[in-house]
Amino acid sequence: MPIPDQTPRFTTVVMKSKPKHSVSTKSKPYLIHRRKRLYQSSSAIFSPKSKMARLSEKQLEAATRRVATFATHLSPVRSSSCSTALEICDAASSMQDSYHRIHGEVSSEEVLWKLIESDADSSEAFTDILYEKAVGEGIAKITINRPERRNAFRPKTVKEMIRAFNDARDDSSVGVIILTGKGTKAFCSGGDQALRTKDGYADYDGFGRLNVLDLHVQIRRLPKPVIAMVAGYAVGGGHVLHMVCDLTIAADNAVFGQTGPKVGSFDAGYGSSIMSRLVGPKKAREMWFLARFYSASEAEKMGLINTVVPLEMLEKETIKWCREILRNSPTAIRVLKSALNAVDDGHAGLQALGGDATLIFYGTEEGAEGRTAYMERRRPDFSKFPRKP
Repeated sequence: MPIPDQTPRFTTVVMKSKPKHSVSTKSKPYLIHRRKRLYQSSSAIFSPKSKMARLSEKQLEAATRRVATFATHLSPVRSSSCSTALEICDAASSMQDSYHRIHGEVSSEEVLWKLIESDADSSEAFTDILYEKAVGEGIAKITINRPERRNAFRPKTVKEMIRAFNDARDDSSVGVIILTGKGTKAFCSGGDQALRTKDGYADYDGFGRLNVLDLHVQIRRLPKPVIAMVAGYAVGGGHVLHMVCDLTIAADNAVFGQTGPKVGSFDAGYGSSIMSRLVGPKKAREMWFLARFYSASEAEKMGLINTVVPLEMLEKETIKWCREILRNSPTAIRVLKSALNAVDDGHAGLQALGGDATLIFYGTEEGAEGRTAYMERRRPDFSKFPRKP
């Protein structure tokens, strides 16, 4: 006589259970109770004294599957959003590991600097600045060397900086330039007020003028990134100087702010327009109208600088950024700098961007065909070049 099918039926119970995604923390006692009952029921079913122990192997497997299904419905599950977040983190970690395997880590070794006493176009030695180049690396460093005046600049200082930036631009081995101030008390405190006249800033060279504006334009149009390495005060004209640089890395002792309205001065050019872009119009008005000072952490939060590091790590971190930049395409970096500045710099910015595009075109086969045909006094053949959509 065949054994009747006594497999327990859990269908009704399963249908009444909540979907697994709707289980909340409030149902935890309920879950514990149901699991306990389930365990007791399972133990009773499969005990040697139970009739279920005499079931066929196939019937036992079916019962086991039903018990497992019931347990799954009662088990709390991780939310889909949590699972997605963990999957994204795992993927990001895997991608980062892959990137490091391909590109390697950026070296943290110290740089060996070579002092450049004068630029190639002048026999006059630098006195107001220190101009250095990293041995075996494409990094140049320009340091305002007037710590006794909190690195305030005078016309001679600005002229020497312009000469150094020109030399770094013309040196094809240099890919990135650091601008900083001597010592740890000040990056730059702006123009030297002791030399200020009704015509601007004057020294023994003659009439006063605002020649620092020429330096601003030069830094903006320089086809290589300029990184401001700031320790101590970056205020007044020194604050504008760091803003016209492409990146700013600050020590934790850095202080930022404008002083113009307190000393009867202002910068209605880059000092206003770039600041408004960086921190927003309202914050820019606050900085100019109230002439307050801000800590490095405050400056970072408002988007005025890129990052803050301990003072003793300032140059090491800046060098690390330089090395990361130098790994990338110099042409891409050049065009990106022009493109990022084009809107703010108006027609001059568009001219710089257009000039970079022209230089790239000169290096193509299509550009060479036009020049070669002209030199060979023949009609150029542009038919072989595709007209891409």
